[in-house]
Amino acid sequence: MAAVEEKVEVEKVEEKKEVEEKAEAEAEKVETAEEEKEDKEEKEEEKVEEKPKEPEEPKELEADATPLSGPKVKGCALNLEDSTLNVMPSGRLLRTLSEGGMGFLLASVRANTGVKSGRYMFEARIVEQLPVAEAHGARVPQPKHLLRIGFTLEGSSLFLADGTDTVCFDSEGFYTFGKTRTKTGQKFGRDQTVALLVNLQEGSPNQNTVSLFVNGARASKPQKIPENMCGKALFPTITYRSISLEVNLGPVPRKALPFSCHMISSATQADSLQSVSKKGKKECVFPVGLPEQGYFDWLDEFLEKNPGFVELSDRKLIEWAFKSGLGRPKKGGSNDKPDMTFGNPMLDDGSLKRVMQAIAPALQRSFVIPELKSNLVPAERTGALAKYLAQDFTRKAVVVMGAPPKAYQERIQAMMLAEKTTKAELERTKKEKEDERKRLLELRAKKAQEAKNAKKGKDAKETEEAKEEEPKTEDVKMEEPAKVDLTEEEKALLYRPTELPDLSERELSKSYASFSLPSKEEGFDEISYAWQSEDSCSTLLKSWILQKKLTQRAEDLQPGAEFKEAYPKWQKTLQEWRKAQAEYRDPNKRKAAQAKKAEAEKKKLEEEKKKLLEAGDEDAAKALEETAKEKAAPMEIDFEDLDVMGVQDILDLGNGMPLFEKFQYEDWTLLATRYELHLLLNSFKKDLNDPDRPSFGEKHLSYYYSKYFKKAWNFSQFGLEKFEDLLDVIRDSVSMDTSDGFLKAEKPEDTPLEDFVKMTEEHRRERERRVDAGDETAKLKFTRPAARQQEAKGNSKGGNKGGSTAPSTGRTGYGGYGGGSYNSGNSGGGGGYGGGNYSSQKRAYAPSSGNYPAAKQPRTSYGTYGNGGARGGGAYYRK
Repeated sequence: MAAVEEKVEVEKVEEKKEVEEKAEAEAEKVETAEEEKEDKEEKEEEKVEEKPKEPEEPKELEADATPLSGPKVKGCALNLEDSTLNVMPSGRLLRTLSEGGMGFLLASVRANTGVKSGRYMFEARIVEQLPVAEAHGARVPQPKHLLRIGFTLEGSSLFLADGTDTVCFDSEGFYTFGKTRTKTGQKFGRDQTVALLVNLQEGSPNQNTVSLFVNGARASKPQKIPENMCGKALFPTITYRSISLEVNLGPVPRKALPFSCHMISSATQADSLQSVSKKGKKECVFPVGLPEQGYFDWLDEFLEKNPGFVELSDRKLIEWAFKSGLGRPKKGGSNDKPDMTFGNPMLDDGSLKRVMQAIAPALQRSFVIPELKSNLVPAERTGALAKYLAQDFTRKAVVVMGAPPKAYQERIQAMMLAEKTTKAELERTKKEKEDERKRLLELRAKKAQEAKNAKKGKDAKETEEAKEEEPKTEDVKMEEPAKVDLTEEEKALLYRPTELPDLSERELSKSYASFSLPSKEEGFDEISYAWQSEDSCSTLLKSWILQKKLTQRAEDLQPGAEFKEAYPKWQKTLQEWRKAQAEYRDPNKRKAAQAKKAEAEKKKLEEEKKKLLEAGDEDAAKALEETAKEKAAPMEIDFEDLDVMGVQDILDLGNGMPLFEKFQYEDWTLLATRYELHLLLNSFKKDLNDPDRPSFGEKHLSYYYSKYFKKAWNFSQFGLEKFEDLLDVIRDSVSMDTSDGFLKAEKPEDTPLEDFVKMTEEHRRERERRVDAGDETAKLKFTRPAARQQEAKGNSKGGNKGGSTAPSTGRTGYGGYGGGSYNSGNSGGGGGYGGGNYSSQKRAYAPSSGNYPAAKQPRTSYGTYGNGGARGGGAYYRK
């Protein structure tokens, strides 16, 4: 029993020991895990605390310069003959013009010495930032203050960052060549000395590179020079805006670099190239040519052959503004005077041209002044020439007229072919893009349809087939460039057509009559003829002017004193005639007028009798009384058989009736048209006083009619198809010369006003006879102005049975025969016959009773029909 208990006790002890050992093992495991965790965390902390090693700065590959051997260049400096006109030098200091819009333009200058081998440098330092005035909301170039420092090729654009022949760094921290602009460093500014180093040294690790240094420290890595500039002389160039700066070409740098380096002015002759400056007096060339005859193409050719000349023109100012970041104005105006609206008041005020014209004569530069219109007008040509003193310039005129030489024709044909090719290529590219767009749309639609079919549960085979077809794409055939050639008509052209006219129509019309060839009496030192001889050019110019006189209008023509006297007189007389017609058609007024006339004649008779009796001549007094009784007896007038042109008094045919008693609206309109065209043609001839241009054609009738009468010419109111049809109606007064198309007044200038009434009455009778004979074409279908129709409708509500009275025509705006004031510039409104007066008038007569019947539009009339004027009791009869 005891043995059993002892055994049990031993087992318990062993079991307890085993549990304890297991617990200890577990504790050791936990402790080990914690230690490992702590070690891992410590290592991670150490890792975080370790700082990354900073990359080593690249080693400067430029070494100290070796001494130069051989002769050095002389006279290395900035070439002011190769600069923009706003560069203002003073020693090593460069400033710029800043009046008006000039402050927005870039200034640029190139040195006269370029380097083609070796390693050299030059410096620049901004010393002043000029204030830039701005108009609210106006477009200005950015940045306002700018410096570019770089190299250009000889003869390339003066402006850095313009074209593929320049490399430069700018004050904004960019490096630019061609169209590539790369950020290479920090901005630099005022009082910082920037040095530009060019390395063209064979064997150097930095060969064919440029580097920028600021205050002696490298500010950029060496930048590769474009291949097209390698192996050529690179000329130091500075482009700047709204700053003043110092430029140092050497021999001693302002700020030393980390290595020694020679400056541009110390270059050897073997390493450099100097531009040649033409010595002697500068030239001022005035090209003289005709519009649309190759003037500006000749100018471009001249500048290509003479790169030392500076063009002073509006088109060059626009190009300069564009290169300065101001954009281009919309195309408009003419080649001579293009639109120069930039949307900035400081540029649009003409200050650019004004400053250029003021500064150019003071500069030692050769100029070409292509003012097409001004160079043809003697007064303007002489005025421009006087600005360039003979002591400073050789003043030349070059006449560019007539048939150009073969070389010129070949040149413009090449230009036309290039333009045509470019246009064809653009159209081809556009078509290819459109075809590709359509193809992609079709492919997208096809894929969408396939996805839709798969969604609808198409069988796997169809889906698989569709997937197999999906990657297959059709090869897009690129169209070969179409062969472009000039047509025979284009090859026959002497001058290249341009998008804009050389001169605007208005400028041409105002000035062409005064065009002339230059002469030495005007002050020219030399006059040359580029294409044809002086005699040929003179003949050509005269012929050209004469031809223009047949087609151009005289813009500066103004009505003369005689016209201003004659026209108001006509208006007043016309109103009196209309009043006389209205009074005759009113029975009461006619009766009163007859009584007044009888009373006046009786009074006159009594006075004459008294004189005869006082003289003792009773027989003569009795005879006078008998004669008066015969005259007072009622007269019978055969109105239809009346000799119209033989009428002595159109206001009284003998019984108080006026000759124009049967006139309707159409007759009064034709009467006014006859006289006004007669007066216009005679006044034009006298006021213009040009034997080569005695008249004008139908094309300019509206213009001259409006200029003289201050109202619009309204041909549509006559209801006729052609102007010739109107001339046929008034052929007794106005006709057209078939040889030149000019209008011609058929009557002498001093024709009495009454004769125009007689001609109008004759025509009215002729129309009446033709209508009676069944000729419907004789009817007139005039359209009344709206205001007159409304007046006629209003007046038709009243009136009387004794006759109808013509409506008032003298009130302003009615389109009638008077109204308005010349001084006020009233256009008169209404149809073709309302308008201005050349003298102050009282309000025109307006009848108080009687009226026209309402007229429909258009109104058909041929004479006395439909008016009722003959029913008022007139003392005439019709056979």
